[in-house]
Amino acid sequence: MDDIGVPVAVPDTVRRIVSLVPSLTESVAATVPEALVGATDWCSHPADLDVARVRGTKNPDLETIKKLKPDVVLANFEENRPADLEALRAAGLAVWVTKIETVEEAFTSLDTMFRHACRTTRPAWLDAAEAAWRVPAPAGRRTAVIPIWRRPWMVVGRDTFTGDVLRRLGVDNLYAGHAERYPKIPLPELVERRPGLVVLPDEPYAFSETDGPECFPGLTCALVSGRLLTWYGPSLAEAPAVLRRALGG
Repeated sequence: MDDIGVPVAVPDTVRRIVSLVPSLTESVAATVPEALVGATDWCSHPADLDVARVRGTKNPDLETIKKLKPDVVLANFEENRPADLEALRAAGLAVWVTKIETVEEAFTSLDTMFRHACRTTRPAWLDAAEAAWRVPAPAGRRTAVIPIWRRPWMVVGRDTFTGDVLRRLGVDNLYAGHAERYPKIPLPELVERRPGLVVLPDEPYAFSETDGPECFPGLTCALVSGRLLTWYGPSLAEAPAVLRRALGG
């Protein structure tokens, strides 16, 4: 069964994989590149990825996916719409859905995905990633808000992989207890809460030195790689060290 408890009839041998999640695409490309035949337009890693494109994560081209005749389609409960995945299942395709909200879940989910959905062995980079995250968090803790969009302002809320990554790096999300996972919060409220840190990733909104920090006068802003903060794949191995430096911890 996949991460959401759905039985998936994956063939004993998997030679053709379509990935509907950028981080899973990078993971497969780093492990069994010869099997990857399709990916979304948002799948930007590796840079030289040369496979059929199937539009976006929220509007995949279902007909193109069917024509690729994948042995398995890799998806994620947050990234992809249930209706699209159900349509692929109805077409007779094996759809494997991941659900990853913590770093530990990433290790477990990816290990299971490779062994059962991709029918291959556990990759060495996954061992390296686990080792990289065994480093203890800094002694002193800080609070942060993590905007992911502006116009309107949206931040990271409850039960997110991003929040767990930061928690393990000694940074506590001020909106971790919010009822929504990605709530819309007015900018004045974000500023008034006076967080110790404002974490500004470069995706999905491309915050930069000239677009974002000016909205938080008097607060410490940290510009970080969105890929290292939100992707679960080979980037997990470098994420702890690089993010610590970017966060100033």
